[in-house]
Amino acid sequence: MAVSSNDELELLPQAKGSCIDSIEPNRVQKILLINPNSTKLMTFNCIKMVEQYVPPDAIVYGYTAPQTAPTTVEGHLDGVISSADVMRDAYKLIAYVDACLVACFSEHPLVNCIREEFDVPVCGIMEAAIYSAKIIGGRFGIITTVYRSQIRHEDGVKNYGISNGCAGLLSTGLKVAELHTKPREEVLEIMRNVATKLVKEKEADTLLLGCAGMTDMKLAVEEAVKPYGVIVIDGVVAGVNILSGFVRSGLQTSKRGLFCSSLESRTARGQTWL
Repeated sequence: MAVSSNDELELLPQAKGSCIDSIEPNRVQKILLINPNSTKLMTFNCIKMVEQYVPPDAIVYGYTAPQTAPTTVEGHLDGVISSADVMRDAYKLIAYVDACLVACFSEHPLVNCIREEFDVPVCGIMEAAIYSAKIIGGRFGIITTVYRSQIRHEDGVKNYGISNGCAGLLSTGLKVAELHTKPREEVLEIMRNVATKLVKEKEADTLLLGCAGMTDMKLAVEEAVKPYGVIVIDGVVAGVNILSGFVRSGLQTSKRGLFCSSLESRTARGQTWL
């Protein structure tokens, strides 16, 4: 027997809004949090982090890329491979939900892949975090993993058209996997030190956690910069609430211009596969 998209969603880890039990099923917002790597721990941590911030009429479902996807996304190749794996594996789920959040702090190619293929609103956690920071602060700083990520995120900030709002980026020197394989207190101390340096030396008034793997470290960073009045933004929480607002407002991805239908283009050239 074929499994429906709804049944597949219900098997995923999820975070529910406070009013779900009193809302008609067809009025519940279904937001798919997509972890484009194959490490389930990151998905669970994202869902756990967002639990207390889910809009009352929404459910956030945590999807993890299949085992063929990279275990972490640390470069361009990882991004391309994980995008292809997710598009093929989660196609029906994406078509079934109301919005998608790509839980990778980067200009992940999957974001625009979904925009081309579907009309549901979608964003990445980097995009959500930096636009949120620009609204509530003057200059934001980004805590990154390895130095390569710092360079990539610098380029990403430029491409999002918001360089004038960035105080600076600083690498922790940690690989994505090391965020959870190294001793916890050692990692948190590095995070605190980098956060404080961005505030004291770069004059950042908001800080962004530059990796989905850092989402469960927000409290430690907040405690480190609290004396300076600095706000710490987690892109997962920001993204879920931005997308919920879009759904509630009836906003969809425009299908004219840049994000015109890739499905229609494939059909026109006689391609029946993805």
